[in-house]
Amino acid sequence: MLKHPTLNLLQQLGLAGMAEAFARLTDNEDSDNLSHGEWLALLLDQEATWRNNKRLALRLRNAKLHHPAVPEDIIRRAPREYDRSILDLLVAGDWIRKHENCAIVGPTGIGKSWLACALGHKACRDNHSVLYVRMPALLQSLEQARGIGNLAARLKSLGSVELLILDDYGLQPIDGNAPHYLLEILEGRYGRRSTLVTSQFPVARWHEKISDPTYADAILDRLVHNAHRLEMSGESMRRLRQSAEIQT
Repeated sequence: MLKHPTLNLLQQLGLAGMAEAFARLTDNEDSDNLSHGEWLALLLDQEATWRNNKRLALRLRNAKLHHPAVPEDIIRRAPREYDRSILDLLVAGDWIRKHENCAIVGPTGIGKSWLACALGHKACRDNHSVLYVRMPALLQSLEQARGIGNLAARLKSLGSVELLILDDYGLQPIDGNAPHYLLEILEGRYGRRSTLVTSQFPVARWHEKISDPTYADAILDRLVHNAHRLEMSGESMRRLRQSAEIQT
């Protein structure tokens, strides 16, 4: 079998995974004992793995997750109090396929954003498109988009992503044009896409963070109605890290 011409042909056809597997197999004497069918199966399996990894890398890059968090590390984090059954449900990911929402609430520094990013990473693995954005930055960017006549396109983009992670709800007042922007986003997503929101405020106080009560009713109806709620408590992760650094 001619090694280099075959490798060149595989690469020309865009079969990079098969090319890598072919090079390894031809350098491995044990591969001489493989049948033609086994060779083909190994090449196809490597190509499928290579393509899946490439798609995952693209989804993670587009997600812009704030923390390099993965679900496998959740149980190794410092002790925090939350309903384990709800967390297991969120990690499983069926709620995204059902177009349901999620609210993660707890005090500052407890790890809400980190956990949201871990769930975002899992969603990327499950072939979902994901976007992480902090609420204050999002609302500011939408105001800028309005100023340059790009608001409709920006709202359409936010409506299409399968899991939208809105971090730090209520950190700044939702006033001016912000209630309208938020309602437009959630109206387009309700029942079609999933939204995950983190906040240091309990859900019962979310209404007061929106300046217009009418908008607040409409926004929360679309956001909280079918949301899984994970309430977290415990010591601040930041304080624990700072204490550990001082001790060392």
